Amino acid sequence: MGDSYVSAIHAIFWDVGGVLLTNAWDHAERMAALEKFHLNDEEFHSRHEMVVSSFERGKISLDEYLERTVFYRNRPFTRDAFRDYMFSLSQPKPEVLGFARELADSGKYFMGTINNESRELNLFRIEKYGLRGIFRLFVSSCFVGLRKPESGIYRLALETTQVNPEECCFIDDRALNLECAAKMGMRTIQMQTLEQLRGELERLEVKA
Repeated sequence: MGDSYVSAIHAIFWDVGGVLLTNAWDHAERMAALEKFHLNDEEFHSRHEMVVSSFERGKISLDEYLERTVFYRNRPFTRDAFRDYMFSLSQPKPEVLGFARELADSGKYFMGTINNESRELNLFRIEKYGLRGIFRLFVSSCFVGLRKPESGIYRLALETTQVNPEECCFIDDRALNLECAAKMGMRTIQMQTLEQLRGELERLEVKA
């Protein structure tokens, strides 16, 4: 970001889990569920790793995922109880959501997401936390069949919006997910705190 000239930012793409909301079904969430429902960690994760790519690409449903990872044998709890707990793990980051809404309401920037998420959890989170009121485009792995950090998901976001890479900023909490976006010429910010995010966006002359 030390260029003498920085192109004006016209589009801002956001990761969702770890930036705007808690993660949907990452390691910490899975471990919480395994503990609550007394499931074997090793057994679950060996099955999870075999199907997570299909799950996040929208190739299998949440029911199919649960059938293969949890309910391949009888359990002393219901599928609905497990699903409800999965959904309950999603919590907002209100201050970051508020900031994103300010940027959207300013009308200065095209606002979209680039996120890895399964279809049912993604739709639930979009609805529950009013994300349609902030973002015009959801480049979600479950909708497009691509996952970060694959180059194709960033290329799709750029081609769909027809905004030059140097006029785009991508915000994610994971360095690996930012590397490919940066190689394509997008500005990138690794999310740590809201204050740090505001400061880095201000250096790109992005303000509500």
